[in-house]
Amino acid sequence: MTKWGNRIYTYYVVVAGMLTFAILFPFFLCCIWVPAWNKYGRKINQYWAKTLFSIIFLPVKVEVEGKLEKGKSYIFLANHFSYLDVPMMGFVPGDAVFVGKASIRKAPFFGYYFKNLHIAVDRSRVKSRAETMRRAGLALDRGSSMVLFPEGGIYTQNPPHLVPFKNGAFRLAMDKQISIIPVTLSYNHVILPDQKELVFKRIPAKIVLHQALNPQEYLTDEALKQRCFEVIQEQLLKDNPSISAPGTQANPS
Repeated sequence: MTKWGNRIYTYYVVVAGMLTFAILFPFFLCCIWVPAWNKYGRKINQYWAKTLFSIIFLPVKVEVEGKLEKGKSYIFLANHFSYLDVPMMGFVPGDAVFVGKASIRKAPFFGYYFKNLHIAVDRSRVKSRAETMRRAGLALDRGSSMVLFPEGGIYTQNPPHLVPFKNGAFRLAMDKQISIIPVTLSYNHVILPDQKELVFKRIPAKIVLHQALNPQEYLTDEALKQRCFEVIQEQLLKDNPSISAPGTQANPS
């Protein structure tokens, strides 16, 4: 696709995303205002994400390496290189509560939806991080799954190479004895790079839901973190073979 073709496609994607979300917003409000319906609001979000990728003609290949038990809670942890990562995680099955940056709450309409149905964290405040893990634990206790980006944001300067993972999700998994599903978003950094100019490229996307990591099989949360890091990094380098691999050490953070 030419440069102008990419720009036209980008405008189309933005308009399609805004219009489809606006159409569904009244339904989100109903699910927010009735607490017992919160989980249905998150389900609508999944339908919205899948519908969006269809109408913007962006095929998504979903690979599931292990069996995901229906009704079981998991902690889904994915690499985070692009703003496209959040809607693509709508392909995760079940009732999934997202943990995202507090700045999301400032986004018109979407911010209201997110802060009421998901969890926003201000990583600059220790109290906020602690409250986030508490709320995440309560969500798991209610039977929901969690979606987190363990890098803590879009920080890498050299995708598809990861930056070290934060510890919170792994401590939570060990504490609650909830299995972790490593998730690789293989090409989002190419489709929508993290740069000043918003430019979408229409190439096929791919999401890999890896085999579950059972916390009972790891002595420490550090060991669990290391293995999750390795699984995602290996898949990223496999799917992006033109880029050489640095060391894949998940240093503590």
